[in-house]
Amino acid sequence: MDGNIPAGTPKCMGAPNARGMKKNHDRPIFRFISLYLLPDLQSAYRAMHSAETAVLEELADILLALDSGDLAMLTVLHLSAAFDSVDHDTLLKRLQKSYGLGGQLLNWFASYLCGRVQHVCTSAACCTPSAVTYGVPQGSILGPILFLLYTADLLQLVKRHQLIPHAYAYDTQMYRVLQTRRFCRALQESVRLRR
Repeated sequence: MDGNIPAGTPKCMGAPNARGMKKNHDRPIFRFISLYLLPDLQSAYRAMHSAETAVLEELADILLALDSGDLAMLTVLHLSAAFDSVDHDTLLKRLQKSYGLGGQLLNWFASYLCGRVQHVCTSAACCTPSAVTYGVPQGSILGPILFLLYTADLLQLVKRHQLIPHAYAYDTQMYRVLQTRRFCRALQESVRLRR
C-alpha cells in the first residue's frame, strides 16, 4: 500500500470526516481491514474464527505434545480496560509505519479518533470537558479493529521468543512445547559437565 487509497477500497474510507460514520458504512471498512490488515494469529472479528476455534487449536497442539510425552506450558495475558488503553498518537503512527497508511486515508482515521471530548454531569453540575487522547470508540465496529491493529506487534514479539502466540480480542495466549527427551538429554549433559 503506497499511502493512498487502494483501488477497490470503499468510498467511505476516503471521507474527510469519519466522525458521523454509521454502522452500515463501517462494514466495507471492516471487511477490508479484516482481510488485509489483521494478523493471522488474531481470531477476533474474522470470518470463520471464534474464541472456540482459537481454544481448539491451542488445545490440539498441547494434547499432541502431551501424547508424545513432551511438556507444554501455556500463559494467558488478559488486558483489562483494553479498548481504553489505546493511545491515539501511537495508533496513528502504527497505522502509518506498520500498515503503510498515509495521506487522506490516515487523515480519515485521525478524524475518527481525534478531537473527542468527555465530561461528567451530575444533577447539580457538569465538569469542564477534557480531551480524549486514549481509547477507541466503543459500540462501533471499527473501534475493536483499531485495537487489534494497535496490539498486532505483540504477536510478532512473542514469536521472536520461540513461543506460539494466539489472540482473541484482548486476550493473548502464548504456549511452548518442550520436547522431553531433548530437554532431559540437555539437562543430563549439563549435570555431567559440572562434575
